[in-house]
Amino acid sequence: MTRLPPFAGFARATALALAAASLAACTTTSPDVVSRNDAQRLSTVLDAVVLTTRPVVVDGTQSGIGAAAGGVVGGVAGSSVGGSREAVAVGIIGAVVGGVVGNAIERSSTREEAVEILVQLKNGDRRSVVQAKAAENFQPGDPVILVTTGGRVRVTKAPVVVPSVAPAASAAVKG
Repeated sequence: MTRLPPFAGFARATALALAAASLAACTTTSPDVVSRNDAQRLSTVLDAVVLTTRPVVVDGTQSGIGAAAGGVVGGVAGSSVGGSREAVAVGIIGAVVGGVVGNAIERSSTREEAVEILVQLKNGDRRSVVQAKAAENFQPGDPVILVTTGGRVRVTKAPVVVPSVAPAASAAVKG
C-alpha cells in the first residue's frame, strides 16, 4: 500500500474543513437577503411604527459541521506524527482537539451583529423582531412594514405613498 507524504493528507483535510466552514458561514438573518424558498411567494404585510431599537447579537450555530471537519483535520495531522504507536495516540488527541477548535470556529463565524426592533401595529398590538443589521437604520417613530413570508418576518421602512389624482377628477378640474 502506498503511503502518502505526511502533509498530503493534512492538506486534503484542511481543504475539506475550509469548505465546510464556508458553507456553515452562509447562513444569515439579514433582511437584505431573501432565501430562494421565499422568492416568488405571496407575503403578508403589516403597517407599524418603531417604538425602540437596541443592538443584540445572534449566537452562532453549532451544527456539528465545524466539529467534524476539525476532527478530521486534527486526526489526519496527528496521525502523521511519529511511529505507528505514537501516530494512533496523537491522531486521537488531534481529532478531539480539532473537533473542539472546529466547533468554536463554526460558532464564531456564524455569529451576527443584529438589532431588536420593537414596533406597534395600527391596532395597538406590539411586536418585537430581531434581524441582522442592514442598510436601513430605524429610529423611534419611523413608519415601517413587517413582511412575513413562510413564517419569517423582516422589518423594512414603509414606502412613501403619494396620493394620485384620479384621471376623471383631473379632467374636470382643467375644464
